[in-house]
Amino acid sequence: MNRLRDRYDALLLDLDGTLYRGPDVIVGAPEALVPDGNSAQRLIYVTNNASRGPGAVAGHLVELGYPATADDVVTSAQAAAGMLAERLEQGTPVLVVGTEDLAAEVKAVGLVPVRSFTDTPPAAVVQGHSPTTAWPDLAEAAYALRAGALWIASNADRTLPNERGLAPGNGAMVAALRAATDREPLVAGKPYAPLMRDALTRSGAHTPLVVGDRLDTDIEGAHGLGLDSLLVLTGVSTLDEVGGAPPERIPTYLAASLDALNTEPLAESVAPSAVAELLRQHPDRAVRVRAADPEIR
Repeated sequence: MNRLRDRYDALLLDLDGTLYRGPDVIVGAPEALVPDGNSAQRLIYVTNNASRGPGAVAGHLVELGYPATADDVVTSAQAAAGMLAERLEQGTPVLVVGTEDLAAEVKAVGLVPVRSFTDTPPAAVVQGHSPTTAWPDLAEAAYALRAGALWIASNADRTLPNERGLAPGNGAMVAALRAATDREPLVAGKPYAPLMRDALTRSGAHTPLVVGDRLDTDIEGAHGLGLDSLLVLTGVSTLDEVGGAPPERIPTYLAASLDALNTEPLAESVAPSAVAELLRQHPDRAVRVRAADPEIR
């Protein structure tokens, strides 16, 4: 059998909504991803969530049944820190809006994380998701941004899937600062290139497959680098959204779950309007989506 996964030498895997929701594993996903307890491919875990470091992310994945080490994890916090390092001199103060893990990534590239706007304004603001971000944190960032600081956001996801539903994501907090400062950030995470390029470098792959649950981040990010993609319907994006999506958000393949990695995809590509019926008939297989269909333009 020509399994979908066998066409690729690495899987670049989204986390929230693809492998887990909040603290809870998506049922069947570990077994689908590594059905025999091993994988012949490099598995790279690529997350827009900047709240935890690679070690913590890998530890959570292992607890849920996925094979992972810190070297297999690429985060938007790392990508954002890399962007800062390219633009600032060593020892430059950077105001951090986010977790201590984000601050640690800033420190790791030779910059100085700070938490307030002082008489010596920080040269940059880096913003990532934290469940404890509050008005005082945003106010300090607003003061720095209005004083001309560089602004880098780890990601701009408006929502964050968890076990209860969709919670506000980092993009919701970015929107608050955008409204308060009339500024626009540079963005490290998907669909923008920095994070995906970091993942490609880490994987060493020539033919990777991007796997995720969001059209506006995972799939658009794959398109931006000319990579094939698989959208799974276990997280944010829905079949209805695929039907109305622009070409840059149409996945190469669409499937109900990660089970489709281990089956042969349906041979013919179809318009988004025909996907639902094929998934009903073949719930464990991937459908190739025809992006050129006039219905989606």
